[in-house]
Amino acid sequence: MQQRVQAPEDTDNPQIKPPIDVLSELPPSAKLVAKVLEYNDDALTQAELADETLLPPRTVRYALTRLEEHDLVDSRFSFADARKRCYSLAFD
Repeated sequence: MQQRVQAPEDTDNPQIKPPIDVLSELPPSAKLVAKVLEYNDDALTQAELADETLLPPRTVRYALTRLEEHDLVDSRFSFADARKRCYSLAFD
């Protein structure tokens, strides 16, 4: 069962958890990736996240997948290299 990020208009719905509660249920790698994204003002690529977190690229991909499943990260194509995606947090 996936938990979605709480939208402002859904604050009265008890079924939807706030992003922090959803994040607390994710694996440690997803928490670390989220924390690195929180401390960086710019969006980061998977390679940059792997460098920053010291996690293997495969683990970073897994963490990003888990974060995307719960709508906790936004991704966009890189302007410098359209083959890469840049990630940032979807909540404050």
